[in-house]
Amino acid sequence: MLEKGVAAQSRTTVCEANTAAAMGSGDMPVFATPAMVALMENAAMLAVAPGLPEGAATVGAEMNVSHIKPSGLGAEIVASAVVTAVEGRKITFNVGARDAEGMIGEGTHVRFIVDRERFLAKLK
Repeated sequence: MLEKGVAAQSRTTVCEANTAAAMGSGDMPVFATPAMVALMENAAMLAVAPGLPEGAATVGAEMNVSHIKPSGLGAEIVASAVVTAVEGRKITFNVGARDAEGMIGEGTHVRFIVDRERFLAKLK
């Protein structure tokens, strides 16, 4: 059952592969904003996956975040997502990411429930 308050977390460690320099979003060896966004999306996906009907999935549609603090190599990053609204197929989340020093990013995220087969059929 999808309802307000459902939540999950996702974790990663900052390594060369998820730095701004490696991902092309900057030129410094710090946790990349695209990597933070992906981690937040993963937490949101995990939060609602158990409540989806058979054959359904969620897809990201909107992300509005601020990346407010850098994290260096070796830092553990924990992203969280909490459902704030469910309107039909549309699910809205508050998302955040932290390292050992505190909050590094926060914002909102929207996902939509889709039928996997119909969604993938659009690729043909």
